[in-house]
Amino acid sequence: MIAIIDYDAGNLTSVSRALSHINVENVITNDIELIKSAERIIFPGVGAAGSAMRSLIRLGLDDVLKQVVKNGKPILGICLGTQIILQESQENQAKCLGIIDGSVRAFSEIFQEKEIKGLKIPHMGWNQITLKTDHPVFAGLNEKDEFYFVHGYYPSPENLSQVIAFTDYGIEFPSIIGMDNLVATQFHPEKSGNPGLTILKNFSKWEPC
Repeated sequence: MIAIIDYDAGNLTSVSRALSHINVENVITNDIELIKSAERIIFPGVGAAGSAMRSLIRLGLDDVLKQVVKNGKPILGICLGTQIILQESQENQAKCLGIIDGSVRAFSEIFQEKEIKGLKIPHMGWNQITLKTDHPVFAGLNEKDEFYFVHGYYPSPENLSQVIAFTDYGIEFPSIIGMDNLVATQFHPEKSGNPGLTILKNFSKWEPC
């Protein structure tokens, strides 16, 4: 059973539908005991970092997520769920979960800093990833596969060894990050056709060392 964390963010049902499509049992829940007992966890979401963190704290899910990471349970973050596992976000100047050291940066700021023009924000639509390291959750992907993005902010871990893949959008930004039993994608696997379903299938069988 995969528990999909329900913290008043959007995009939860599309993740559930994608898992059901590949015959993976799942439940959308904010029940702490159910989350603790689940075999795996998906932490998805769209929305703003500040309101998401307020919901997590109100529901008591901030501490639960930190604990299940420490306990070694396989966890997949998606989009907003990828960003708020870092320490802080420039969006709303939010203090985040701090599971991975680093921050979430705004495309608008870095584009201005580097005088990059002509690219729309948010980064929306299909784009490729460049894997920097082998990982079981991303096995079987083709280098020409494209994934669906929609975001104005991106994760920037302090430790570059925690970057699994990059994507080019004016700058080269981390599009997959992770450590140990945690992986997280800035793109939406559940909206990325067969390559995205491959990721979800791999995750549903992943046994971290």
